[in-house]
Amino acid sequence: MSRVINPDSAGKQRNLLSRSIIGALRELMMQPEPNETAHDAAAYIVLALQEISSTVETSVQAWEKRGYWVKADRFRMEWDWAGRLAEQMKQALLVEDWAMIAGLVTQIAGKLSSVKVTPRSRIGTPWVGAWKQFQSSL
Repeated sequence: MSRVINPDSAGKQRNLLSRSIIGALRELMMQPEPNETAHDAAAYIVLALQEISSTVETSVQAWEKRGYWVKADRFRMEWDWAGRLAEQMKQALLVEDWAMIAGLVTQIAGKLSSVKVTPRSRIGTPWVGAWKQFQSSL
């Protein structure tokens, strides 16, 4: 039998979410004041970071099954920031502390500085409508 290859692996999902977060960060930074687009972009960043955080365990399970405990722990530590910053940004967004959000945005941008998003990477605008989804998830 041949191997079964999952085209929608957790790693590919993390890469796609990372590129879309960069797009949302750029959109958020272009907003002169808090408006609907800023709320959508900030909410999308929170939701995407939460999703990235949830994919980490999926990736680590295969390594742990084979006994690669050190590799699994390193990977968890490498992506630990996603869940932590998602929670901080969620709290800042709930009280609409835009100064705190600006600080968190720079931290997130620093963490994702190695992610390259070219004009040809058709990420679109996945953050449109994220504010309503964020509010309904509370």
